[in-house]
Amino acid sequence: MNSPEALTMSIHLVTAAEGYSVQGRGPSIAADLVALASVAIGALALARAKGRVGTGGGRTGAVLAMAVGLTGMILAAVALAIADGGPGTGNGVVGSAFALVLGLLGMVLGGRARARSRRTGLTAEG
Repeated sequence: MNSPEALTMSIHLVTAAEGYSVQGRGPSIAADLVALASVAIGALALARAKGRVGTGGGRTGAVLAMAVGLTGMILAAVALAIADGGPGTGNGVVGSAFALVLGLLGMVLGGRARARSRRTGLTAEG
């Protein structure tokens, strides 16, 4: 059942798997996903505020996008603070920097959607 070839192959697989770890990139990946969610929420809120999608004004989505974007940026900052080494070391430095940009973009989209929904929500009386 356990042939020498199968044993050698499993040793090679274990050795190859030891060199690759997601542990160092875990916080960076989490920050990327949260920041990406803020961009998606912000884009949807902006589309709603423009009246292109749905019937709502997009105010709730705008505030949510800004909050999620800030959370993604905080997670990215923490991931950058705990990372050992620089870019290319496999510790998630580049992913964390990307999450900072995505979080900022989500916050900008949310802010634009909130401003637009505030303008379109005004009545004729002022």
